[in-house]
Amino acid sequence: MFDWNDLKYFLAVARHGSTIAAGKALGISQSTVHRRLEELERKIGQALVTRQASGYRLTEYGTTLQPFAERIEAAVEDFSRRATDIEQDMKGVIRVTCPEPIIARMTQSGLIERFHPRHPHLRVEFVTSDRYLDLSKGEVDVAFRSGDTDDELIGRKIADSIWAVYASKAYVERHGRPERVEDLPRHPLVGFDESLANHRAAKWLKEVAPDGKMSVRSNSVLGLVSAVKSGAGIGPLPTALGDAEPELVRVLGPVPELARSWRLLTHPDIRRVPRIAAFFDYIVEQREALKSILTG
Repeated sequence: MFDWNDLKYFLAVARHGSTIAAGKALGISQSTVHRRLEELERKIGQALVTRQASGYRLTEYGTTLQPFAERIEAAVEDFSRRATDIEQDMKGVIRVTCPEPIIARMTQSGLIERFHPRHPHLRVEFVTSDRYLDLSKGEVDVAFRSGDTDDELIGRKIADSIWAVYASKAYVERHGRPERVEDLPRHPLVGFDESLANHRAAKWLKEVAPDGKMSVRSNSVLGLVSAVKSGAGIGPLPTALGDAEPELVRVLGPVPELARSWRLLTHPDIRRVPRIAAFFDYIVEQREALKSILTG
């Protein structure tokens, strides 16, 4: 098999008419062009050029092969440009959004820290908000989410989102604990405020305890955790957060109606962008580590 790299010497001679001119165009010596062209002819087994006093002319066989060599040249140039584009795209920031409590757990676990040595020119940046950030508008690149998601987004399931009902140890000592869901209305409850009325936990609590008395309403999961820890009442929490608090105990659950899947999501337009693909591949690889972070 001939050396594909030798095709550039053949094309340079075809275009410039001499090994001297071809060498100048390629930035190499005339002798190198001459030697590589002869080697190409030897490997192919036929002459590609004829040597004349005025320079070189392609043989009939060389003329036949020239357009095929040019197609290879163009393909190599396309390949080189694409490889450069990918290299450039493997630099910069990957903007990731997830619930605030999860950021601390990911950071403490070293999960993100272990990503950076693999891709030293990429940096993960967490973006938080009290609303769902819009991936289709480019507000972020990637999202960790549980529950209902936009059908336009694509992603992978990476863990289960499990919720249970918690109380503080001090609360249980003073007021006891519910034995079943039907007992919830007898206890002061902690839940989301009206801004999160459509959250599954808010809907469930309203359904099972429509006459329950709310002692604390919050617009964040962290607010729920703090309120339950304070002993103000009992309420549903993600098991990843509730189980991590030594002052809290599960009093009911897990609650099947609140179970969902944690998914890693992005917009289909950027899913195959190399830096996004690299992050996806890494997170999928780390699913076992994520279970303790996201599920508890």
